[in-house]
Amino acid sequence: MAKELIQKSVEELAPLLESGSLSPVDLTKAVLDHAEETQDTINAYMTFYRDEAEQAAREAEKEIKDGNYRGMYHGIPMALKDNLYFKNKVTTMSSKIHKDFIPEDDATVVTKLREAGVIFTGKLSMHEYAWGITNNNPHYGAVRNPWDTSKIPGGSSGGSGAAVSIGSSVASLGTDTAGSIRIPSSICGIVGLKPTHGRVSKYGCYPLAWSLDHIGPMTKTIKDAAGMMDIISGYDAKDPTSVDTPVDSHLKKIKGNVKDLVIGVNEEYFFKEVDNEVDQVVRGNIQALVDQGAKVEVVKIPSLKYAEWAELVTSLSEASTIHHEDMLKRPQDFGDDIRMLFELGELPSAVDYLQAQQVRRQLKQEFQQAFQKVDVLIAPTLPVVASTIGDDTVELNGKKVDLIDNIIRFTGPSNLTGLPALSVPGGFKGNLPVGVQIIGPAFSEALLLDVGYAIEQTNPLKNKKPPLLSKV
Repeated sequence: MAKELIQKSVEELAPLLESGSLSPVDLTKAVLDHAEETQDTINAYMTFYRDEAEQAAREAEKEIKDGNYRGMYHGIPMALKDNLYFKNKVTTMSSKIHKDFIPEDDATVVTKLREAGVIFTGKLSMHEYAWGITNNNPHYGAVRNPWDTSKIPGGSSGGSGAAVSIGSSVASLGTDTAGSIRIPSSICGIVGLKPTHGRVSKYGCYPLAWSLDHIGPMTKTIKDAAGMMDIISGYDAKDPTSVDTPVDSHLKKIKGNVKDLVIGVNEEYFFKEVDNEVDQVVRGNIQALVDQGAKVEVVKIPSLKYAEWAELVTSLSEASTIHHEDMLKRPQDFGDDIRMLFELGELPSAVDYLQAQQVRRQLKQEFQQAFQKVDVLIAPTLPVVASTIGDDTVELNGKKVDLIDNIIRFTGPSNLTGLPALSVPGGFKGNLPVGVQIIGPAFSEALLLDVGYAIEQTNPLKNKKPPLLSKV
């Protein structure tokens, strides 16, 4: 029974919890037991909140019994990435420098999830300070991919990706500065949504690069992500980047009808230098939507050729500004990989940074023009599948190529533009998941989720589960 429970999605669990046929206490215990059993193998958690979670589960059970059901996430146990603040709880950013840092407030997303009745089971590992894509952490060890434990789970939200994939958290939140929600979601075979910049409050999230950072859901299904977006979206005066604009009811808008949807395909950038099998998977999913009545248009976005440079200059400059003091006083306490990046971040000039912002502006205009012709853009989330833990390279059509450069190529543009982007499982290369990325106009999260639902309904993962689950 417990094994079946931990594999269920929020949309499957919610009716059982609401009806009283499943106790939040039993569900929480099953998830925590499983998380602790798989911790040595996967290493997804930074810390467990068992006592508080079991107490919160008892309270949720009483509320539901008394007729005070709060909605889809009431009684759902989940852990969050360890750069989201919990009041009076250590929040480490999976770093040595902040290993004892205790925030004075909850992050806004934590407050909203708590109000929705979520039961917090603990905090999840991440790449140190969210500044990397492997989650091979020098202080707390590597997080491992449930589909193949010799492979990375992606990052920086690798703990979230692995935990949702293996069932040690029913759902989670990640943060995304150059792809850190979508990369692990693609690699771990789950759904990950980077919302529009300003849609979800970042108050109480430790920043990496303030103009590129986003918070969003990482879930087993599209409806789970939509339900979470309904909870966490909305204006927050505490976040200066928050945008005061009406919020869709994401869950209610999911129909999966793509008749007359116009899909944009950009060949020059988003399908350039892609693993052949990944390319086939993504194009196969586009064809499946065409078979349901969608249309395809080729679009040109010329400034994409400068996107990687602009993303790099912006993220390096902003991240190095945040960590400048610690780099002067205690550089030895950073992991080698991110210390090098923070040193590099001191090099761009003000001219470089401002030129990068001009590229951003141009890129935003070109995407806007593209979205006058098409409803969404569809591309691979990543041009490759998961690499081996410890490798700096990844194989791309028989060649060894730089891992970091290639893995953020297709995710970074949506951080630069602030446009929403969704990764949805599209199939496999061998036994490793492949993600399909759907990008839309600003504040079109409901549309992206609807298109993602149409893909999900074709069952691209063929009901396969990570092999580790069969051993539990």
